[in-house]
Amino acid sequence: MDLARFIDGVLAPWRKSRSSEPAHLALGRQGEALAAGYLRRHNHRVLYRNFRAPQGGEVDLVCRDKHHGELVFVEVKTRSDEDFGRPADAVDLKKQRLIIRGAMRWLQLLSMPDVTYRFDIVEVVIGPPLEIRHWENAFHVSDLSAY
Repeated sequence: MDLARFIDGVLAPWRKSRSSEPAHLALGRQGEALAAGYLRRHNHRVLYRNFRAPQGGEVDLVCRDKHHGELVFVEVKTRSDEDFGRPADAVDLKKQRLIIRGAMRWLQLLSMPDVTYRFDIVEVVIGPPLEIRHWENAFHVSDLSAY
């Protein structure tokens, strides 16, 4: 065994790693990375990850759909399996309001009121097998009475 591997092995217990974070956060980060890769392969450019508006509101991924020219606000929902339902079922009205609030703040920052946009959901089921499902136009601002 070479010296570098030996030292790495000795120091491993004291090294701070992401393995100490809660499993659901690691799963969510893994799902967002898989969703971003999927979207890139399907003609989307990822502009920003994890946008958090100052007065509340959040968007997992902000993308540009290169094919349609739309700005896309994406909610990523990741599960290890579907024993307790589909991941998209967790995007209830309360969650939609948070996403819309974040999107509206993003649009204010752009100062481009005429930009076309939509709200998508990407479901990631780690499995096995790995499944990624993309729901375009999953919900609309008009679906909610107030955001």
